[in-house]
Amino acid sequence: MDKLSTLSRFKASCPFLGRTKTSTLRNLCTSTSTRFPSISLLTERATNCPVMGPALSVRSKEIVAGYASMAGNSDIEQIHKEKGVNIPIDASVEMCPHASAARAAARMADDLAHAAKGKEISSKAAAAAGCPFHKAALEQTVKATGVAPHPVPVSIASTSVSSSTRTGAYDYEAFYNTELEKKHKDKSYRYFNNINRLAHKFPVAHTAKVEDEVQVWCSNDYLGMGNNPVVLETMHRTLDRYGHGAGGTRNIAGNGAVHLGLERELATLHRKDAALIFSSCYVANDATLSTLGTKLPGCVMFSDKSNHASMIQGMRHSTAKRVIFKHNDLEDLENKLKEYPKETPKIIAFESVYSMCGSISPISEICDLAEKYGALTFLDEVHAVGLYGPRGAGVAEHLDYEAQLAHGENPDPIPGSVMDRIDIITGTLGKAYGAVGGYIAGSDDFIDMIRSYAPGFIFTTSLPPATVAGAQASIAYQKIYLGDRQLKQVNVRETKRRFAELDIPVVPGPSHILPVLVGDAALAKAASDKLLYDHSIYVQAINYPTVAVGEERLRITVTQRHTVEQIDKLVAAVDQVFTDLNINRIKDWKALGGRATVGVPGEDDVVEPIWTKEQLGEETGTTPKTLRDGEKDVVDPQGVFVARSRFDHLLGPISGPLRSGYQVVAPAVTTNTTTTSSAASVVPKTMKTGTKLMDFAPRARDIPVPPPSKLSAVA
Repeated sequence: MDKLSTLSRFKASCPFLGRTKTSTLRNLCTSTSTRFPSISLLTERATNCPVMGPALSVRSKEIVAGYASMAGNSDIEQIHKEKGVNIPIDASVEMCPHASAARAAARMADDLAHAAKGKEISSKAAAAAGCPFHKAALEQTVKATGVAPHPVPVSIASTSVSSSTRTGAYDYEAFYNTELEKKHKDKSYRYFNNINRLAHKFPVAHTAKVEDEVQVWCSNDYLGMGNNPVVLETMHRTLDRYGHGAGGTRNIAGNGAVHLGLERELATLHRKDAALIFSSCYVANDATLSTLGTKLPGCVMFSDKSNHASMIQGMRHSTAKRVIFKHNDLEDLENKLKEYPKETPKIIAFESVYSMCGSISPISEICDLAEKYGALTFLDEVHAVGLYGPRGAGVAEHLDYEAQLAHGENPDPIPGSVMDRIDIITGTLGKAYGAVGGYIAGSDDFIDMIRSYAPGFIFTTSLPPATVAGAQASIAYQKIYLGDRQLKQVNVRETKRRFAELDIPVVPGPSHILPVLVGDAALAKAASDKLLYDHSIYVQAINYPTVAVGEERLRITVTQRHTVEQIDKLVAAVDQVFTDLNINRIKDWKALGGRATVGVPGEDDVVEPIWTKEQLGEETGTTPKTLRDGEKDVVDPQGVFVARSRFDHLLGPISGPLRSGYQVVAPAVTTNTTTTSSAASVVPKTMKTGTKLMDFAPRARDIPVPPPSKLSAVA
């Protein structure tokens, strides 16, 4: 029923098939339902069709009937005996093609019934009456004949039994189904699209069908560093030398030189004493706040209402009292701080850039309140690191842009600067730096205390060496090269301007975040689907609980590598989808009194960006230009040189063109009596990770890199 050749015959008579593109039908046919694994997404949708729904219901009953009409157990025993079939002791359903096919048919019947009715069908009807591989069949045979058949090995008779068949037991499956139905009814059920980003075509990806390519407009790989050539080169070299996994937790074989090097890189990025990496920033926030809140006696935590779930969970997991203040409301925060003595331990937890609305917190003013009332400051820079500041250290650095730029790579803090006043900074490696992982940065003793007490750090396997090395290369590169940050902001401004001209409601904010308000969960999902299937543009819909009900949106991410033509296509597609689905525009929200800061009477529709024209190079004429289709993205030679040099002591020096294939040269091994090279005995002469031996002719993405003698070394 899912074959395209069959479907094409009915496109003229079926409204759904007629208005759906062939590529969309292909995706639905070839994509397995996440809820019902034995059927496709198209079949799942068909269960809601007034024509196909009843037909599928009949078909599911036919499948069950056919399954249940198999010979009884005693009959099968006789057949086995006559045919000389002996069931081994360790036999399983999979060993019998008839039984495995019957079980597969039963699963499909289950899934069809669930999809159509939203509830469990009778496990009795689904069971195979007489199949020796099902316990229920044995019980039915005994009841009908009064004679117990020859015993079947437990491994054969035992199959997964629905909790509904456990007399007196709680029906777990029914509970799961009920909870899922709640998500479907309120339209907050989350769908996960099959999107495969292509390393050499960023920001393009393919879907479940490799031939179907889409433009990605919602990735958190803000700068495309997940496929930056020096990052990939570093990861390949590290993988060849140190292998895949780290080997254990940080105190059991997982504490390598690359991990320590990354932590030093992060500490100097934020000009703090030390840093500590975690498997994600969710874990970093959870582990740090829960540990601090539990260890600090009588601690009170003050949390911005819009804080990320990781911070909220960290506070909940602690024993500390949690006080919530209104989003970015300094007056409300101070009124709540006043209620507690200055000597009471306090933590003010907030973010620099709030990812769903794009607002930026008043960091300096919050530091003033923290000093006045004796509180620690805990700043989440997840959506800011790599994107703000002259070195990419985040908004706290950006607020003292000129001073931080002049301070260069000096690891010491600038006394009195905003970044220096923050006690604890957390960030991620998984967004602007294009890797995975999270971290905290602060004083030596603070970092050592978290390292010694936080279960989320102690009991977690360390990040793989190649991932860690790639993250450090990415940070080192972005510390040096400002152009990516500038061009990203230029493209964001242009896209926001174009949307404003078309009255498309963008939640106003000073950051790079571009949230397009839809205001309805079902409409947001429909808009996302329409962009994907009709325009080959992937933008994920954002709904509750990430945003409040009624504030659903499309969160668009503009990168420095989106081209003029791609921006044109996005703007036109969003405009068309808003028209097709009759989604509210700015004028409509104004008529309704506004929502989510869009169209609010007396409020500005546009907020001045945090990046100034001077910082973008507009006054000096050095602003990077938006790429056009076919133009190569810029890879900065100085940034490449610095990123490579970070690993000279571990991987050996490397110079010349960046390449996807390269020769791995191990560093010299020095002893008390002699110096020898270990490369010849360890590494093949020519290799590329994951492929056969090959030469090193320049590849399409190779770029010339001056040798070290041509560049001044940058620490």
